[in-house]
Amino acid sequence: MGKVTTANAFGFKKQEPRSMRASVSFPANIYGSLEAIARRKKVSLAWVVRDAAEKYVEEEANVDVGGHGSDTRRKAKRLRSS
Repeated sequence: MGKVTTANAFGFKKQEPRSMRASVSFPANIYGSLEAIARRKKVSLAWVVRDAAEKYVEEEANVDVGGHGSDTRRKAKRLRSS
């Protein structure tokens, strides 16, 4: 992964990692929901997906070491909805 040099408002340069591209597929209902959120917020669908991914990564980073995180919550949600 390469780095890109940027300058802030004061002219200080810093190295930032380049963005990485990913191709993902969504079920039709999820894609429709993402489009609706993007329209409501007046942003791109890509922005909504990046925002959600950042929040997910942050949440996973805060999961306790015992391994009881969102996987457990997802399984419990699936069991409740069946």
